[in-house]
Amino acid sequence: MSIVSSGIVSFFTQDHRECDEVWAQVEAAVNAKNNEGAKVAWTSFDKMLRAHLAMEEEVLFPAFEKATGMTGGPTAMMRMEHTQMRGMLEQMSEDAESGDLESLADQGDTLLMLIQQHNMKEENILYPMCEQNLSSHWAQLGPVAEQMYEAGRSK
Repeated sequence: MSIVSSGIVSFFTQDHRECDEVWAQVEAAVNAKNNEGAKVAWTSFDKMLRAHLAMEEEVLFPAFEKATGMTGGPTAMMRMEHTQMRGMLEQMSEDAESGDLESLADQGDTLLMLIQQHNMKEENILYPMCEQNLSSHWAQLGPVAEQMYEAGRSK
């Protein structure tokens, strides 16, 4: 995926979908009682989601805040939700490490609901605002986000 050419809304929305696809792999492996497959898929999901959150917090949000002067608005809410997600990821990592994949999947259901609500706000409100305010800066910001995106997919 070419970050710069796809634009902000398209890139970050596609990354949401890719994370969702990997979570579906975790669920499928848990349902199939494939413990090793579930752990491998979990590791990928955890790394991808953390990279996504970092791209937003380290690249997108600061640029948006600088361009608009809004620091207490939508990005503050998204950061709070990211903190909640990271807390859940920590608990889920403990479950994966201990082999309690049923708890991992149960907590994943809660995380998935949080993520779906979060993604709707980003995709329908924040990303379009970012696109409107940052499109002229995306050529510089995109390559930084692209490095983080790739790091979230490396083995």
